[in-house]
Amino acid sequence: MQKAENAVDADKAQVAQLTAAEDKATGSRKDTLDDQLDLAKAQLELDQDEVDDAKQDLIVAGGDPQGRIQTMVEEHEAASQSSDTTKVLVSAPAETRGLVRHFQQWWAFHQKQLQLWRAKQEAESAAATLFAKHKSLEQKIDVSKQKSAPTPAPASATGTQEKPATRSREESETLVNSTKARSAQAKALSTLDKRVDNEKKLGEIYGKWIGVVATEQRTVLNYALRNISIILVITLIGLFFDGWIQKLLGRTTLDRRQVETLRAVTRVSLQVAGVVLILLVIIGPPPNLGTFLGLAGAGLTVALKDFIVGFIGWFVLMGRNGIRLGDWVEINGVTGEVVELGMFHTVLLETGNWTDSGHPTGRRVTFTNSFAIEGHYFNFSTSGQWLWDELQVVLPAGQDPYPLVDAIQKKVIETTAESGKKAEQEWRGSARAGDLSGLSAAPAINVKPVIGGVEIAVRYITNAHERYEIRAKLNHILVDLLGGKAPAPEVRVTPTPATENSVKA
Repeated sequence: MQKAENAVDADKAQVAQLTAAEDKATGSRKDTLDDQLDLAKAQLELDQDEVDDAKQDLIVAGGDPQGRIQTMVEEHEAASQSSDTTKVLVSAPAETRGLVRHFQQWWAFHQKQLQLWRAKQEAESAAATLFAKHKSLEQKIDVSKQKSAPTPAPASATGTQEKPATRSREESETLVNSTKARSAQAKALSTLDKRVDNEKKLGEIYGKWIGVVATEQRTVLNYALRNISIILVITLIGLFFDGWIQKLLGRTTLDRRQVETLRAVTRVSLQVAGVVLILLVIIGPPPNLGTFLGLAGAGLTVALKDFIVGFIGWFVLMGRNGIRLGDWVEINGVTGEVVELGMFHTVLLETGNWTDSGHPTGRRVTFTNSFAIEGHYFNFSTSGQWLWDELQVVLPAGQDPYPLVDAIQKKVIETTAESGKKAEQEWRGSARAGDLSGLSAAPAINVKPVIGGVEIAVRYITNAHERYEIRAKLNHILVDLLGGKAPAPEVRVTPTPATENSVKA
């Protein structure tokens, strides 16, 4: 750079000397000096470009800290002027929550980081390519300088060198053009130096941005790991409370059905609460939670009306007057044993209606639990699953029925005494309020005339699971009582379900 600056000073002195000589010269001497002045100006421009190129080389090499500082000051002043005329509206970014959004943010930062790495590599590659072009062009300029170096003029008697006066105008013009071409090449070198420096700065900026994005990516990953930890904590808390409630209900003195009901309700409640909390952690709360829940609730109520009613019906079935597994019920005209009781549906093992033998038909009938709210159901299983059964005997006309009535009543009382006593105790224990002193499970016999004779109707209490056994036993007793009498009486068996004396009819 010092060498180029010295050449510039010499060129300036020569231009000043030739300018002064040209003003005094005339004729052919003036034309010659004019050509020499043009050549000197071109040489001055070339040397000035070489000075600029040398300065850039020195700055890139780090040997000119003052030049670097000056460049930074100029860039800062330009940026300050630009920022004074630029207005940027900055708003705080919306806070994002939820594991899904954190994953989306992490993926977006990952993609940005990849783009920044590619951009940095491209900038470094461009800097290397431009530097190679600079070296190649610099070598060409050096070769061109050596070929076009002017031959020094012979010294005069005064000791000064004189410019050759025999150079033609065409040669002078060619030399001027050659010098200008070399000047353009020198400008290209300076431009390449600036571009190399810009690409290196750009690569450094990309590297800083990569660090910033990596920091943001680690922050988002930290939030995501916290959400995963929260999900694990919610799961562990749910399992802990589930086991704790199970042990607590196991120590209570409640009825087995009540314990099963409480167990099912608490387990479902824990599961629903856990799922809701986990979904809030995964998806995140919506921005307008109240509006969102209102619209979502209205939409779900319309779209999932049957499921919602069925779910509420499940709570009704879990109540005091509901049904349990193993109960004998009638739903929408279908009678059977409850084999499955879910949150949305109830499954019966069909056994026909109450007048049939009670053997399963092999069909499983599924009902949506909405029948507990929109319809009705019959539960033939009371606290002891007691129901009233009835036998009918028709005696021919002309026969005294009262001795037979007394005998039948005595046998029925003996057969059903234990069942009746248990039924009365359970009914009184299951009743919430009211005077049940008149409640009786004693068998009743009704005698009424019919066409062709007298009908004797015997009604008695029996357990639902033992009704067929008791009925068969009483039939054998009636046959024994009626044995040896002619004509044989007509025996009709007409069982009836539990009446209002049953607590859970």
